[in-house]
Amino acid sequence: MENLSAWACFALTFCLPAFPQAEIPTFKAEVRNAFIWGEDAPSGAMSSAIKDPLTGADIFKLRHSGVEVSSRMGFEKLRREDATELIVYSTTIVNNTDAELTVEPGGITVDGRLVPLLAVDSSLKGAKNKRSRGVAEVVHAGDLHCFSSGTLSGENFFATGPRSAAMGVEPGSSVTVSGVIRDPRFYPLLCTVDGCFPKGTIRYSIHVGGHEYIFAWSGRSVMNCGK
Repeated sequence: MENLSAWACFALTFCLPAFPQAEIPTFKAEVRNAFIWGEDAPSGAMSSAIKDPLTGADIFKLRHSGVEVSSRMGFEKLRREDATELIVYSTTIVNNTDAELTVEPGGITVDGRLVPLLAVDSSLKGAKNKRSRGVAEVVHAGDLHCFSSGTLSGENFFATGPRSAAMGVEPGSSVTVSGVIRDPRFYPLLCTVDGCFPKGTIRYSIHVGGHEYIFAWSGRSVMNCGK
C-alpha cells in the first residue's frame, strides 16, 4: 500500500504542473506497484548504486523478482553557444524471469515540472551541417557526446507522443532504451569548485511488466557528458 500511495503522489506531481487550470487532465486508473529507488520495502524492489568502472558515473539499480532495472543519466549542450542544456537518460532492463516483459515510458520531471521527450534520430553520423536558427525539436544521437562516446546507449529510443509503443524483453535477455529532454529552466546549472551540475532533482519512471520503476536523480549525481 505504501508503494501504491507513493506512485499516486508521483503521478500527480508529473501531471498537475503541466496543465493550466482550464485544462484539467483526465487520468486512467491503473493498479500498479511502484518501486522507488532508495525507498525499499520488505515486499518491494531492492535498491543499489555502483560506479561505472570506465567513467566513474553513478548507476542506480532496482531489482525485483528476477527483473533488474538500471538507470544512468547525463547532461550536455548540443553546441557550446547554446543557452539550454539537454538531459539524457538510459535505462537497461534485464529479464531473468520465464515470461516476456513489456517496457513503456513513464513521465519525467525537472524540479516537479513535466517535460516531454524530444524526438531522436538514432543515426550516429550526426547532423553537424543541419543547424537551424531555432531550437531543434529533433536531436541527432551522433551530435551528443553521451551517445557518440558510447557512455550511454544510443541503440533504442522511446517514440515521442502521447502513446509510445511498448517494447518487449524476452526471457533471459535485456534491452536498453534511452530518452532526451531539454532542461526547461533558465540558468539550469549550479557551478562550484567541483564542477557544474544541473540544479534540483530529475525524476523519471518506466513501466516494466506490471510495475513502475521510479528513479530520482539529484543534479550533482548527473554525469557531465560534455567534458
